[in-house]
Amino acid sequence: MSQLRYYTEEGLKKLKDELYQLKSVERPKISNQIAEARDKGDLSENAEYDAAKEAQGLLEAKISKMEEIVGNARIIDESQIDNSKVLILSKVKIKNTTNGAQMTYTLVAENEANLKEGKISVDSPIGRGLLGKKVGDLADVQVPNGIMKFEILDITR
Repeated sequence: MSQLRYYTEEGLKKLKDELYQLKSVERPKISNQIAEARDKGDLSENAEYDAAKEAQGLLEAKISKMEEIVGNARIIDESQIDNSKVLILSKVKIKNTTNGAQMTYTLVAENEANLKEGKISVDSPIGRGLLGKKVGDLADVQVPNGIMKFEILDITR
């Protein structure tokens, strides 16, 4: 059974655009490569044909996965977000209690995560540790070298 995932309108549009690209550009390109390789003769020793067929299989698997993701995607109504606790699409200002470093992250769906833009996945260790916390709470986050403690300083949308 597939899992429902929540996205912003922008995030879902990116997913749909990528799926469209795969189906309308990449799929025909691979079909053409297979046709060209087939035209070269004996398929039993045709490495180009084998490579194109393998690429086609990988592409079809990716398209299938993307269709499943898009089919189970739901758009988040940002006006309904509760800023009293950390949820998906919350913008959270946190402080590392060990070194005092402050960071601001927006929690997003896994496919929308982009650390350069300050967007982290709700499924990441930090994201999971912050979910449900309120301003003033401490979040214990399991990282490879132990547990980090973060204080929630502010939650906005």
